[in-house]
Amino acid sequence: MKQVVNAYRKKNLDRQRLAVLRLELNYELAVLYEALQENDEDLQLKTKRKLERLREELIKLEAF
Repeated sequence: MKQVVNAYRKKNLDRQRLAVLRLELNYELAVLYEALQENDEDLQLKTKRKLERLREELIKLEAF
C-alpha cells in the first residue's frame, strides 16, 4: 500500500513539474524572441542553453 501511495505522489509531482516546465519554456521562448529582435547575441546564447536544459528535463519527465 505504501508503494502505491508513493507512486501516486510521484506522479502528481511530475504532473505539477510538467506544468511549471511548460510555463518556463514559454517564458524563455519570449525572452529569445526579444533577444533576436534586439540582436542581443549574449542573451540569445544564454536563453538557448536554458531552453536546451528545459527541453531535456521535459523529455525525461514525459518518458514516465
